[in-house]
Amino acid sequence: MNKTTSKNLHLEHPEDTILTGDLSVLNWFTAKSTISVKIDGAPAVVFGTDPETGKFFVGTKSVFNKVKIKVNYCVEDILRNHGNTVRVAEILIACFNNLPRIDGIIQGDFIGYGGSDTYRPNTITYKFPNCVEEAIIFAPHTSYSGANLRECVASFGADVPDCENVKWVQPKAQISEFLDDIEDACKFAKQISTLATFVNEKQAKELKKIINRYIREDVEIDEVGEYDIASECGCDVNLIRLWKLVASIKQDMFCFIESDTDIECYINDIRSDHEGYVMTNEFGTYKIVDREVFSHANFTCAKNWS
Repeated sequence: MNKTTSKNLHLEHPEDTILTGDLSVLNWFTAKSTISVKIDGAPAVVFGTDPETGKFFVGTKSVFNKVKIKVNYCVEDILRNHGNTVRVAEILIACFNNLPRIDGIIQGDFIGYGGSDTYRPNTITYKFPNCVEEAIIFAPHTSYSGANLRECVASFGADVPDCENVKWVQPKAQISEFLDDIEDACKFAKQISTLATFVNEKQAKELKKIINRYIREDVEIDEVGEYDIASECGCDVNLIRLWKLVASIKQDMFCFIESDTDIECYINDIRSDHEGYVMTNEFGTYKIVDREVFSHANFTCAKNWS
């Protein structure tokens, strides 16, 4: 069974989680896991049956808001809650009209409307082997359970029924059982961690902003960069070195993962891999993404959201 967790609002890069001294991700790398392909769709859409009202709904992740909750039980609700963003409203109406009425709650990513074989919902362009005949294309990835939308918990993975109006995109992925090299690298990282001074949550947030700036500007974090980041953030340079080591372990994970899909991916018309993978086990759920390729492109590519 997939691990349950809080609502799937954001997935962390595994290397970012060690900054405060939480080294559990070094066990996560090699624990028995479930893994799936991460699809680069937009926007995120939540749909299903509201456990409190018994009514079918669609919405964005704002259905989970604590204060300004936006749950849409009809087209009029969508226009009232999302009418100021035409594209989102149009997508939610299409989802409301075509997604199956299910008993549970599912979150996924919208990819596009039928009628073509090529789609670019976000950064990656997806090319299907044939023209899509269904009304909409949807990539489900998370299911929810609970007494109400405010308190429900997520289980990564989503079982969906056959639906003639929806093309479900759920590429399968497998990870090797033989991860001895990864395990050795994680043991080494645990040894190296004894040399680092960790930061608090506030400092870690600022440090991640700095790291993302380097990635966005395509600046290599070399030995000079290590000292520059440490100086700017006021942290231990050994922490940056540990972060780099864990990032390299994540990068090595790609050698042990295979996916089964006939969908081609492109970034700026250049053939690419999928965005990455989502792996879940007893130690958490994190994304395995090549930040130097995909995250940089995600930061810098013009979005097709108009």
